[in-house]
Amino acid sequence: MAQKISTPSLLLFIILVGFPQISETIYTPSLPDIAEQLHASGNSIQLTLSIYFFGFAVGVFCWGRLSDAIGRRPSLLWGIVVYGIGSIGCYLSPSVEWLLVSRFIQAFGASTGSVVTQTILRESIATDKRHGMFAQISAALAFTPAIGPLIGGWMDQWLGFRAVFMTLVVMSIAIFAYTWRSLPETSAASAITKISTLAVAKRMLTDGCVWAFGILIGVTNGILFSYYAEAPFIFIDFFQMSPGWFGFFGIFVALSSIIGAMASKRMLQSYAAEKIIMIGCLIAAVGALFLVGLALNGLQPTLVHMALMVIGIFILLLGVGMAIPNCLSLALVRYGDVLGTAGAVFGLGYYLLVSLITSGMSFLHNESLLTMPVYFLVLTTMMVVVSKSLQIRSN
Repeated sequence: MAQKISTPSLLLFIILVGFPQISETIYTPSLPDIAEQLHASGNSIQLTLSIYFFGFAVGVFCWGRLSDAIGRRPSLLWGIVVYGIGSIGCYLSPSVEWLLVSRFIQAFGASTGSVVTQTILRESIATDKRHGMFAQISAALAFTPAIGPLIGGWMDQWLGFRAVFMTLVVMSIAIFAYTWRSLPETSAASAITKISTLAVAKRMLTDGCVWAFGILIGVTNGILFSYYAEAPFIFIDFFQMSPGWFGFFGIFVALSSIIGAMASKRMLQSYAAEKIIMIGCLIAAVGALFLVGLALNGLQPTLVHMALMVIGIFILLLGVGMAIPNCLSLALVRYGDVLGTAGAVFGLGYYLLVSLITSGMSFLHNESLLTMPVYFLVLTTMMVVVSKSLQIRSN
């Protein structure tokens, strides 16, 4: 007789998927300050975001594979411990090299919150409810990248950037305690399984839909976190915002992703998920084109020009918010028999793409206001092409 799969609470899902995003963005208002304090260039400091996603990609593979072997709960708890160790390393960093290594360790541990939590969600929530659940979580998670800069901005302004990393150390302890108390093991992962990673990888590499979803998820997340990498240099350095107000400003920007995710959930009543993904990609491309037009016309450090840039970013992230939850929900529907390993392989691929895209933003960083919009226009154009091919496959 099959055991009933335990279902964690929605709040726990949000916390476990959300803390890696907070960790990614909480120190972004501090980037100019960190560059100055550690005597590093803006390009090298932005690489601390890229290395985070590289560590995340490696961690997603390892923890996803391990969750099939020892269970979801132990994998999450050990991952949070590693995350805490990395956070301590960030706090103690005397140089940018030390910070890069610590960010890798931090991300390696944090990745368990993404891959293992998504695996639990996919195996414990019925298919007819899963799209809506992903949309709810995506709407809530739209706040997490914004909460990070809000907390980090004021912490940096009043206490310095090291206090920001100490906040993550404390957070790791609190999340470990809450997970230990609240996370059940799922029956699907309660027994050790022997699954060939190579066989699963070969199966996925020949699946065109997996490639399409991986590219869309990687590019949308790459755009989101490239924005958080570049935005401090635009709004703090060019528009002369304080780090604290830049953090507060992030909440307004996050509303676009929230509205996009909630619109996606409502549209599921009338449209197929693939159609909604296509609409989201088109909206994101319109936002990127709007930003390019602004930059070409010559931005000035005025309130009006800053408001116009916010509108463009709002449109761009609105489209991203519509596309992401549907991509996450549909990506592995044909891999229910090997969810942990499939999630590991899939996550490795798309987080490597996120790392590549954020590295591209770091490489291109040159204090020009045109660089980010053009980069995003190229990426969103790619999204439109891929989403169109996905829609054709689904018909």
